[in-house]
Parts: sequence; structure tokens; C-alpha cells
Amino acid sequence: MNETIILGVSSSISLYKACEIVRAFQKREFQVRVIMTPNAGKLISPRLFQALTGHEVFLDLFADSSVERIAHIDLARQASLFLVAPATANVIGKFASGVADEFLSTFFLAASCPVVIAPAMHENMYLHPQTQENMARLRSRGIRFVLPGKGQLACGDEGWGRLAQPEAIVAVGLEALSRSTSLTGKRILVTAGPTRESVDPVRYFTNRSSGKMGYALAEEAASRGAEVTLVSGPVSLPVPFRGGLVRNVETAAEMEAAVFDLSAKADIIIMAAAVADFRPARTEANKIKKAGADLELTLTRTTDILAELGRRKSSRILVGFAAETEALEDNARAKLQDKNLDMVVANDVSQPDTGFGSDSNRVFVALRDGKSFQTEKMSKREVSSVIFNEIEGIIERKKNSPDP
Repeated sequence: MNETIILGVSSSISLYKACEIVRAFQKREFQVRVIMTPNAGKLISPRLFQALTGHEVFLDLFADSSVERIAHIDLARQASLFLVAPATANVIGKFASGVADEFLSTFFLAASCPVVIAPAMHENMYLHPQTQENMARLRSRGIRFVLPGKGQLACGDEGWGRLAQPEAIVAVGLEALSRSTSLTGKRILVTAGPTRESVDPVRYFTNRSSGKMGYALAEEAASRGAEVTLVSGPVSLPVPFRGGLVRNVETAAEMEAAVFDLSAKADIIIMAAAVADFRPARTEANKIKKAGADLELTLTRTTDILAELGRRKSSRILVGFAAETEALEDNARAKLQDKNLDMVVANDVSQPDTGFGSDSNRVFVALRDGKSFQTEKMSKREVSSVIFNEIEGIIERKKNSPDP
């Protein structure tokens, strides 16, 4: 096995348990490389991990004088998993805020592999609102946590903050590795954001979609090894994955053309974009002036892209979204049937904490086989994970079902 685990070790008294984590991965034939924070190096000699792994331990960001490589970037290219155990409140805070002032925090920003964090600290620090907020921020970016247990702490107190057992940490790491390749070979098309329909050179019709849900879905798909194509309306978001294809569009007609052009090669299509249902029948060449009576505009229907995809679906998996303000479940189930979908994801956009533009969502999911459920409020990246878990379930059922 050629996969490499990068183990980050920070200055918790429980860092001696990291040795067991190293051995557990080695028994499964993984290569393990260790990064230590400077303070961790004061608690235990880096030579211990050097002896265990047979590799140099990364401690000093500027120790490597090679002009041919940048150590943290070179290491990030090798990483299949980045596991931090134990992780102190300080390290978690750095990760959450983007501070990069030593090797471990700098590597975090360079890494594109799955990340798992196992916190260890005193109960007061663990339960502090700032630590919990930092963890929530990292979870919203797809990072997994192995939560600490309750027991005797280094200072002699009893409470929450004790590092999880090494076998539990390794199990979550292995699950993250497995998930990171679960969609390898699958080609996924995701649409995101709003569309804009011009009235004149100054004005246009649009909607409140931020694109955050679609971008989270594209990021989750890429993190599971899929080949991702993202068709995006006008948004102010960075590209959420490396590699793949991003097609930027503005109007519903441009969205339609891009989707139909790309859909033939897709195994899975997720239509998360909020495409305009209507457009002005005529776009004025010059700005419409304020003069005379009220202005009347004639609107015409745009193509129902999702319905057309449903008619052309064949064996591919098709997922639609429904933005509703009433009768959420009934409208979602109707859309599931009317558009020939495998899954529909609906949310109540009238809610201020989970509507358009929010970083969180609360969705109702209905599947073609009759299964349905409502999620709790969670980050859009966590919602995307829920959605892809269901998609993988559909793939598995299709694989095991007899040909019609």
C-alpha cells in the first residue's frame, strides 16, 4: 500500500498515545509521516517518532534548505489523510482562523486530502464557546472530529476533554480514507447559483441564491474522488475543488445549453441551481428611462431544464432541489414524481437561518424508493455529506438490482 498518513501531534500530555496510532496504521501497511508543533517537541523528543516511522519528523518550517522543494507543499502532495491527534485548543483555533505560523498549521492550509481532528484539552477549554465555535467552523468545511471522552485529565480533574481511544481515532481515519475514494470513476455534474435575465443593459431579474449549497455539493463530490463538473451562475465564491471543470453562465438559456452539452457524459446530475422560470420577452438595447406611465414587462417561460433531464434520464442518477415557502413535503414529493427524479432535496427558503445566502440548511429529502427524512439544522457542507451518502446508497442498490 502506497498511501501516506500525515499525523499531526500537538502539545497535549496525551501525545504519547500518538505512538499507538502510528503503529495501528503501520500494521495496515500505511506509510506514516509525523509533524510536531514546537511545543510538542518540548514534551517528547521527535526522535521517538523518527524511530517509529523511519522518517524525519517535521518540526521547523524553515529547517529544509533545499531549493528544489518546499517541504510542506511537497508533503501535502503525498498525503492521503491528515490526522491531528492530539489537537489542542490552540491548534484548532489556528486551523479555524487560517493562522499559519509553524509547520503544522501551514501544512493544514496546503493539504487537500481528508482531515480528521481528535481534540484533547481541559474540560473548561473544550467547552469554551470559542473552541466550540472553532470546531463548528471546521465541520462546516467538511473536517471530521473524533470527540474526546470524559475521564481523569492531566491536572487531576474529572471532565470532558480526554483524548479518544487510539482505536476509535484510527477507525474514523480509515473511514475518511474509504470515503475519499468511494466515488472514484464517477462523473458528476453539479449546477449552482442563480441566473440573471436582462431587462436592459442596467437591470436584470434574478433570485437570492448564493450558490453555497451547490458549491458545497461539488466540494463533497470531489472529496470522495469523483470527476466533478460545476456549472455555476453568477456568484461570489471561490472554486471549491482542484481539477475538474467549471463552466460559468449567466442566463437560464446559457445554463440550459451548458447542462445539455455536459449531461451526456455524467453518471450523476445534481441540479442545485436556482434557474429563473421566466425571462423578459424582450431585452432593450438601451436603458429604460423613467418617463410617463408605469412600465409593463411581458415575461416568457424558460426551459424547465430539470424536467427535460428527467425525460432524458436513462440510467443516470438525477437529483433535484426544491426551494419552497409552503407545503414543503407535498411539493417536494410532487416534484420527485413529475420530474422523474431519483431524489429531491427541499428546503423552506422563508426561514431566515437556513434560507438563501445562509451557511446552514435544514432539508427534507425524499427518494424514489419511498424513503424520506428531515435533517436537523447543519452546515451546507454537512448537508452535502448527507446527500452523497444517500446517492451512494442509490448506486449500491442499482448495482445489486437485477436488470429490468
